[in-house]
Amino acid sequence: MAKPDDRSDNAEKLQQMISNTEENIRESEDYLAAHAGEISGEERASLEAKNQRREESIEGYRAEIKDESSQA
Repeated sequence: MAKPDDRSDNAEKLQQMISNTEENIRESEDYLAAHAGEISGEERASLEAKNQRREESIEGYRAEIKDESSQA
C-alpha cells in the first residue's frame, strides 16, 4: 500500500533548499573572487552558468512555497 501524501512540511523543506542554494551561490562567488587570476575563462563561465541555474531554482522554490501556502 502506498504511503499517504504528507505535504505538511513542504514549505519548510523548500525554505531550507532556498537557504542551501543561496549559500552555494555565495561560496561559488567567493571562490571566483579569490581565484580570479588562477581559473580559466571556461571554468569561470561554467560557474557563472551554474549560479544562474541556481537562481532559477530559487525562483521555482519560491513559486512552490507560494503555491503551498495558497493550498493551505
